Amino acid sequence: MKFLEYTNLDRLNVFMGHLNLGERTIKGCLEAYSCKHAGTDKRLSLSLENEMLDYLGKSSDTDSSSPVDLLLSRSSRKALIYLVLTLYQMYPDYDFSAVKAHQFFSEESWDTFTQIFNNYMFEASKEWTERDEDGSLLEAIYEALDEVVKLAECEIYVYNPNPNADPFLEEGAIWSFCFLFYNRKLKRVAGFRFCCISNLANDAFLADTPPYGEDEEIFDDMDM
Repeated sequence: MKFLEYTNLDRLNVFMGHLNLGERTIKGCLEAYSCKHAGTDKRLSLSLENEMLDYLGKSSDTDSSSPVDLLLSRSSRKALIYLVLTLYQMYPDYDFSAVKAHQFFSEESWDTFTQIFNNYMFEASKEWTERDEDGSLLEAIYEALDEVVKLAECEIYVYNPNPNADPFLEEGAIWSFCFLFYNRKLKRVAGFRFCCISNLANDAFLADTPPYGEDEEIFDDMDM
């Protein structure tokens, strides 16, 4: 996957990168990638493909939680591989299983994205307007994404993993979302992750962490 640079994405990332709203901080990041293999992508793609084929060979049609029907299609497997490769780019230190990841992906519409965005990012949108930016924050995001992946031709996915295994959750996270916009024809994927962090939780965590000097005193008193 090749990282693609776009000025409009950079402008939005500067605004959403660390938006302190008092008790909460909003963090958002937009990234775009070409589906052209680079680096270890080819090897990883083959590994993911084999993982899915192995899963298909062992799965039972009676398993209600099985993603067999969707994995039978080669084009669907290919799309899933691109989505997982995008997640690897966003979080290179996390090990995403193709089959397990499939169970956490759901295809959505732009209307669904808009509803979620308006419900959770209203404070960020208000801040955008107060800074006299052109148009609304949602309009700016739409235009930036449309420039990259042509939203009318996109498949939109939301990644909702088990909270205990969510690579997007940070210390003090209140909520977190990750949307992926995939254009098969252009072979591009745009990712948009945004979350809300409690500043109060982070302050409490820092208050409970002993200063570096205190750690040294503890170890100085121990018999080694």
